[in-house]
Amino acid sequence: MINTLPDRKPFSDLILAWYDRHARTLPWRSPPGVTPDPYHVWLSEIMLQQTTVATVGPYFQKFLKNWPRVQDMAAAPLDDILTNWAGLGYYARARNLHKCAIEVSVRHDGRFPDDHATLLTLPGIGPYTAAAIAAIAFDRPETVVDGNIERVISRLFRIATALPAAKKEITREAGFLTPTRRAGDYAQALMDLGAMICTPRNPACCLCPVRDLCAAYRAGDMEAYPVKAPRKEKPTRQAVVFWMQREDGRVFLRRRAETGLLGGMMEFPSSDWQEAAISPEAAVRGFLGNEGNISPVLRLAAPVRHTFTHFHLLLQPIILHGGRWPQTLSDGEGVWLHPGEFADYALPTLMRKVARAVLEREAGAP
Repeated sequence: MINTLPDRKPFSDLILAWYDRHARTLPWRSPPGVTPDPYHVWLSEIMLQQTTVATVGPYFQKFLKNWPRVQDMAAAPLDDILTNWAGLGYYARARNLHKCAIEVSVRHDGRFPDDHATLLTLPGIGPYTAAAIAAIAFDRPETVVDGNIERVISRLFRIATALPAAKKEITREAGFLTPTRRAGDYAQALMDLGAMICTPRNPACCLCPVRDLCAAYRAGDMEAYPVKAPRKEKPTRQAVVFWMQREDGRVFLRRRAETGLLGGMMEFPSSDWQEAAISPEAAVRGFLGNEGNISPVLRLAAPVRHTFTHFHLLLQPIILHGGRWPQTLSDGEGVWLHPGEFADYALPTLMRKVARAVLEREAGAP
């Protein structure tokens, strides 16, 4: 860490002056002189968690078109929220988005709380999101630290502690610099500085308004920060996924449990996701038993690979055609859909990959 800390006022003045000239234009950001809409700030902050600005933009605009106010979102069925969220990943965010909209509408008369403590009581809002909403929407002097700000602060103070252990130290130093005025603009300015200037690779220090205050710049080792702990190797899990198709061309899908990975989303059934491989024949026997009347020939589509936060997944799609399926598949466990109807349902990216692999295999089948 540097021995001489930057003074709060000169530092924030330099950052805000740069922001006034170079602020990014983003769909959820209010132009200068316009009071931010807390609904827009909340929606964008939830979407931006572990997701890039470029990816979020179209989703944000689609959500606002469908649900212009938080009350509109609260009144929508959860399945509509999940369907429109499909492709953004981390689907617990979508479920909490809906829960939060309902709570804001019912308990707070459609108005987002303006203080950090009350915001923390809402579903899906943690310390970072509460600070961001309080600062950006209500100009509260809260300390906001996202990934971009984390990088700026770690270089500014040349923090040697490795992430994630360094988060507390970074937040403490960021809090020292947070101004009491224009806190929302200041937070967004640091975000923009990290995204545009203080980038992970080849930072444009010559354009940085606070380079003379930056310890890493003076030492010439900017890219060494933030220090990151060695990554743990992700395990790979495997499974067989079943594309069960009736004679009328409809394919079976079911809804996953509300809690857990991909909660509430639609899926093609599969064997358990496990590290040990399983043969297609064994997977079919385990899932259908002796009830299903299926073709003895199992067609395989190209394997589907997908990466989650903590593991890789390898799915082997198998294509099953049959005239009679187990009774449980027609007792409300799922739905039979034509592939052209998939877009109307909350199908996550993983299952869209499965559908693409199977449809490509079927199109090329002899």
